[in-house]
Amino acid sequence: MAQEAGEPGDVLRLETRPVPTPGSGQALIRVKATPIHASDLHVLRGRYGFSPGFPAVGGNMECVGRIEALGPDTAGLNIGERVVVAAVPAVPGPRVAGTWQEYLVADRHRLLPVPDRLSDSSACQLAVNPLTALLLVTRELDVQQGEWLLQTAAGSTVGRLVIQLAGHLGTRTINVVRRRDAVEEIKACGGDEVVCTEDEDLVQRVAEIAGPAGVRKALDCVAGHVGAEVSQALAPGGEVVVYGALSTHRQTDPAALTIPLQARSVIYETKAVRGFWLNLWFGTASPADALRALSEVRSLVADGVLTIPQGRPFPLERFAEAVSLAEAPAHGGKPLFVFEDGRDGRRSADGLC
Repeated sequence: MAQEAGEPGDVLRLETRPVPTPGSGQALIRVKATPIHASDLHVLRGRYGFSPGFPAVGGNMECVGRIEALGPDTAGLNIGERVVVAAVPAVPGPRVAGTWQEYLVADRHRLLPVPDRLSDSSACQLAVNPLTALLLVTRELDVQQGEWLLQTAAGSTVGRLVIQLAGHLGTRTINVVRRRDAVEEIKACGGDEVVCTEDEDLVQRVAEIAGPAGVRKALDCVAGHVGAEVSQALAPGGEVVVYGALSTHRQTDPAALTIPLQARSVIYETKAVRGFWLNLWFGTASPADALRALSEVRSLVADGVLTIPQGRPFPLERFAEAVSLAEAPAHGGKPLFVFEDGRDGRRSADGLC
């Protein structure tokens, strides 16, 4: 448990606490696997868009497990059922349980049954990155078949999922990367065109690729100078949705978290720049709409349209190593905390607090 905000390696502690009891409309989940997202670490640092309220259990995104017990008013759920918990805190919304623990209580409208053919590794990563990719492409931008979609951070998890989804929908992608050695990799993933900012001019290359009609829709996860160039590369009337700021990953000064837009381009060409944050989406979407979107993601993953990279499992006791690996360059599979079965009858359980 983290008693206060700070560097995860400094503030996290492994603690044993009583197993919680589900209330009305809630289920007790025995967690099997839960990922370590960069955003989870920023929450602990106090540098994210919400505070969990300290002391807090780590993990504020998603997990997979089985229903251990049910509270009143939980018709339709069954003990032993395997479910994904979409634990993303809604903003605005109530506090939710952290996922880095053996047992947690979750509201029934945040539970999505998943088939056994989906591995724990895939299932525990359903509710954040694949959902973000789906919402960005189909709801935020409503990209149509044959349209160009420009995106930065194409090699990120969301970026690769966007490429997969675009291929499924018949959308063409222009993918921005910062290293020349990433170009062929992105093309092999299905990216139609790749722009490398290491040795290419982003605005010029986009114009060459898209032609006179230009690109009217873009996704940016970098912000900073690259985000500004994405806006500049848009056709008049185009829009860019910003959902991350990788260029400011280690910044603590709010003044550095900027996108230096060209006023003339925004004013005279009526370009739009707006944000997307999954926590806010959960705060505004109805429970039924959220479950519909999650069900669509589940189908896309189960049918092989979207492929989630295999995670790297860690027991909770090795949390320091797992947390460190989560932000290491080219760390491979996403670190996952995994829990073993065979703990029936326990009155207490471990958690990272």
